[in-house]
Amino acid sequence: MNVQIRTHRFDADKKLLDHVNEKVVKLQTYHDNIVDVEVYLKVDNVVHQIKDKIAEIKVHVPKHTFFVKHESKLFEESFDLAMKAVIDQIKSYKDKQIETH
Repeated sequence: MNVQIRTHRFDADKKLLDHVNEKVVKLQTYHDNIVDVEVYLKVDNVVHQIKDKIAEIKVHVPKHTFFVKHESKLFEESFDLAMKAVIDQIKSYKDKQIETH
């Protein structure tokens, strides 16, 4: 499984990168054939004083791509919400695969 973490408009610290890597590795427990995972961490345009933190996750498996985007005031919260949503998508996809076979 190839993992890419990209940041936009900021430099991620080691603590945030470790948090993301630790959670991404656990995706393998939900799907055996994950080809790669792309994580994008972004700071939203500064429209207000408070900058929103956006986490996007793309998970590529053979013949399918999962995509989730979440935003909140903290990167960890945005990423954790996105990770939960992508896990739910993977579980649903696998359930549908089992039903058709």
